[in-house]
Amino acid sequence: MFIQTEETPNPATLKFLPGRDVLPADTRDFRTAEEAASSPLAERIFAVDGVAGVFLGQDFITVTKDGAEWQHMKPAVLGAIMEHYLSGEPVLADAHEEEDGDEFFDNADSETVGMIKELIETRVRPAVANDGGDITFKGFKNGIVFLNMRGACAGCPSSTATLKHGIENLLRHFVPDVQEVRPV
Repeated sequence: MFIQTEETPNPATLKFLPGRDVLPADTRDFRTAEEAASSPLAERIFAVDGVAGVFLGQDFITVTKDGAEWQHMKPAVLGAIMEHYLSGEPVLADAHEEEDGDEFFDNADSETVGMIKELIETRVRPAVANDGGDITFKGFKNGIVFLNMRGACAGCPSSTATLKHGIENLLRHFVPDVQEVRPV
């Protein structure tokens, strides 16, 4: 098994590409070892000293460190990923979906929200996934779009610029009702 790695815009996060599906239908974000109990893969990665977060994407895994150096951590993380796939265990031990809570918006804004969601799904999420993260719609109120940032995006120094200059400009261009974009 050959696992590739890629740097992300977040220097504390590295993207691992195992060359096979991780979570083809969804994403999961684990911020603590306790949260990772539902994923044998995430549990193995959290067992590596210095791991502060694990994000499982469709075909990638991003790992966030808490001060340790990648040159010391990277071989151990690669080993944990390889060990998991060789074990034959599932990526998730439970079948239930992660709940981010309900979306919020006024029913009168349903058409606007539909356009926002389509733009996020088709233009924003694929680009953000390339950098090892994910952004999902959380709500829309008074012209403000609220987005949930996960994986490499959470805590990334350039995430504010991405939101304000990239995503906000895109949404404002295509959806005149959008005035601002904020992270949740």
